[in-house]
Amino acid sequence: MASVSMAIDLPASLKAERDGAVAILRLSRAEKRNALDDETVLGIETFFTSLPSEVKTVLLHSEGDHFSAGLDLSELKERNVTQGIAHSGMWHRVFQHIEFGKVPVVAVLHGAVVGGGLELAAACHVRVAERSAYYALPEGSRGIYVGGGGSVRLPRLIGVARMMDMMLTGRTYSAEEGQSMGLTTYLVEQGRGFAKGLELAQRIATNTALTNFAVTHGLPRIAESEPSAGYAMEALVASIAQADSEAKQRLKDFLEKRGPKVTRS
Repeated sequence: MASVSMAIDLPASLKAERDGAVAILRLSRAEKRNALDDETVLGIETFFTSLPSEVKTVLLHSEGDHFSAGLDLSELKERNVTQGIAHSGMWHRVFQHIEFGKVPVVAVLHGAVVGGGLELAAACHVRVAERSAYYALPEGSRGIYVGGGGSVRLPRLIGVARMMDMMLTGRTYSAEEGQSMGLTTYLVEQGRGFAKGLELAQRIATNTALTNFAVTHGLPRIAESEPSAGYAMEALVASIAQADSEAKQRLKDFLEKRGPKVTRS
């Protein structure tokens, strides 16, 4: 199916289109290495809060040579503590619409995935990296600190010690290193990221909406729960999911040998 534009009022730094059940959001600020200014961040919020019900997944990618070089430092204003907290809170709110939004999000990473760009990627559910991707948190050398939720999301992926090292020393990780330490779950050759990301997004879109919601909203919270609470929540979510009418039909199809089987890919 050919992609079509989506009627969402976005800034020029973002472009949105739709391919069937997959909405595609593209960072379109290549001349700035897709650095994130406030207009772009708020546009991301507009996109994720305006998704039509027909959309089942989102694919996030970028134009040019880089996914995102992070916060646009030309916008870094002299703020007092109260203003700084509010600004960081705005990023937190926007990225929550990705992590705990309406649908799963697949990110395609290439080139610089740095600072706020890495925080944006960490808010997504599935990450595909091309071999040009590299990861860094240069905030320490610039006298600032992550403010887009990185302190919460990144240690879950790579651990506190590794994130601490990245921020203190300015260490940069390659695409291969990022794959091995859990920043990404797919690694593909250069130029293959979008196709792989779209393939995954289309596959995810075939799941039931309730299952996708349970995975993106329930699983992270269960994983962080005290074990007995986690088991109770898991049982509740599992029972709700299997009681769904679409799930019942899919199970029936499988038992009657009409449904797909698990095979080696």
